[in-house]
Amino acid sequence: MTLATTLFPSPVGTLTLVASDAGLVAVLWEDDDPARVRLPVTAARPDHPVLRQAATQLADYFAGARQHFDVPLDMRGTAFQQRVWAALLAIPFGETRSYGAIASAIGQPTASRAVGAANGRNPLSILAPCHRVVGSNGALTGFAGGLAAKTWLLDHERQVLGT
Repeated sequence: MTLATTLFPSPVGTLTLVASDAGLVAVLWEDDDPARVRLPVTAARPDHPVLRQAATQLADYFAGARQHFDVPLDMRGTAFQQRVWAALLAIPFGETRSYGAIASAIGQPTASRAVGAANGRNPLSILAPCHRVVGSNGALTGFAGGLAAKTWLLDHERQVLGT
């Protein structure tokens, strides 16, 4: 099955949105390593309804007018990865959680390193907000879009909330 793609210019760089008929499959960064999120063949289709919806919601997010996304998601990963990504969806806008907190939230309190690995493979950056995951001491840690983008996203959310 060919997936639909479109480019989305954003304040953190041009993002590649990827969708199936079931939902958004990925939000990829400009310099994303192709091995990070492996996808089948894609074709440019900016008119795809899921891509249009995702682009509208991301534009609203970057404008400070959206704190929650409701575009359908088509998460593709192992059962463990999907549990981690579901936990990311529960992190409130403008807040952060540690890898250990995510591990506890999914019932595997000793799996913080595995959570970090799953977080690094999150194909739905921004929507499944892996940028809201930080080290146990609150330090910013690796991020597929780079630490500058992670900082920008966290600062943006705090500014929207006025905190």
